[in-house]
This record gives sequence, structure tokens and C-alpha cells, in this order.
Amino acid sequence: METRRNFIYKAALSAAALTTMPSFLRASAGKSCLKKFGFISGIVGKELKADWQGTLRKASEYGFSEIEIGRYLGNSPAEFLSFCSSVGILPVAGGVAITENQKDLPALLQPLLDLKLTYAVVYWPWLTGGPFSLDDCKKSADILNKMGETCRKSGLHLCWHNHNKEFIPMEEGLPFDYLMQYTDPALVSCEMDIYWVRKGGADPLTMMKRYPGRIKILHVKDMAPGDDMDFACPGDGIINFATLFREAQNQGIEHYFVERDNVQDGLECLRTSGAFLRNLNF
Repeated sequence: METRRNFIYKAALSAAALTTMPSFLRASAGKSCLKKFGFISGIVGKELKADWQGTLRKASEYGFSEIEIGRYLGNSPAEFLSFCSSVGILPVAGGVAITENQKDLPALLQPLLDLKLTYAVVYWPWLTGGPFSLDDCKKSADILNKMGETCRKSGLHLCWHNHNKEFIPMEEGLPFDYLMQYTDPALVSCEMDIYWVRKGGADPLTMMKRYPGRIKILHVKDMAPGDDMDFACPGDGIINFATLFREAQNQGIEHYFVERDNVQDGLECLRTSGAFLRNLNF
């Protein structure tokens, strides 16, 4: 049985200094680069609604080869997948809501299976709005493990996505640590959002090193300079992606999805982000 003392011991955080130098000012002496990167569909939501084929074609021109999307566009999954293939973009992951009733899950997973996705992502793995208690953590970990088993039987792998509230400390430790430690690695992985880890006051590199092999996807979102800690397109903010990508490559993380909340011009964000990622050596 898990004790408060054991959990505190396992969840102890190491201190980490956070750099504030803008991404575009940081030189990287490494010779590695991302071989592929993608984007989450929401960053160009209005553009996809207006012209999904033209938007995907532009994204491909900007260097993107993967997409995170939970439903097909156009008239059918077959049409959507055929067009994606024609422009060199592979649908990889899509969202699914957390559910306590596992009988509901197959129907929720069907749109993802129609797209032949690899990952189902729970973007909010909680039954409450937070801050979270140890009881909240236990409930979420149990549900995620059950969902992960159902996903595996369906041919999908379950990931959960973090925000900043997973880093608000409980008396017993961090909710982030609890979900990482009490979900089955064979059934449940993490889609780590770099921005939200930083916004929560933690160091993304420290989190990655703490849980090698548990992170399957990175959300590549930058943080604007200043006290507001606003969103920024990758390359326009203060996050040192080179250091993070170097560790990610060492761990075998394969998927990197650009995201930027509240973006005014999604295609322009993809254009500049694509150029930044293509030219980032680490």
C-alpha cells in the first residue's frame, strides 16, 4: 500500500534553474536535428475549416509531416487519409475524453481508429478542475489504467496531457509525479506539454530525465518573455528547445507537435515554427 512518506520520497523535486534567454538567440553546437515534426490541428482550426486541403498543403510546404487530429476532414476518413498521404502528412494522435464508464470508450475511440492513429490522448485527465488532491490523483490514475487497457485491445496507446495544475504541490507531492508513478507504463504514457510544465514552475528537462521512456509525444509550445508568461510560437520565446530535444532524442521520443494557444494567424505560426525547427541543431 502506498504511504504518504513513500510518495513524498519518490516525488521529491530537484531544484532546476530556468534560463530566460530567447530561443532564437541560443546557439547550439550539436549536429542533430529533428528528422520530422508535426502540429496539432487546433493551431490552424479556422484555416482548416475554411480550406482544409489548402491548409494541409501549406503545412507540408513548411516542413510538417505529422498531425495531431481527432476527426477526419472532408467527406470520409478514406478521403482525408488519401489527401494527407498525397501531401506527406501522417495523422498520429487524437484526443479522447476521460471516462469512468469503460463501456463508453469504444465509441469514443472509433473516430481515432477510423484515422488509423497510433495514440489516443486524454487532454484533461481529471474529474475536477483542480487544484488536485491525492484522492483526485488516485481516481485519475485508476481510470487512465483502465482506459489504457481498452485502448491497447483496440490497437491504440493511451497518453495523458499535462497542464500547469499538475505542478501545484499537494501535501503528498506533485500530481504530475503521482500520475507518472501510478499508471502502468505498458498501458499509459505522457504527452508532455513543454510550455505548461514551465508555466507550472517546473523544469521540463528535469521532468524528462526523471521519467525516461514514459513520454511518447512532446507538445512544442514556447513562452513569451515577461512576467505574464504568455504563449509564443516556437522560436519566438524563451524556452531552450535544443537542450530538451537532445534529451528527447536520447530517450527515443519520436513525435514533436507544434502548438500555440490563442494564435491570431495559425499558418504564419506554422511557417515560422517550421523554419525554426528545420534549422535547429542540437
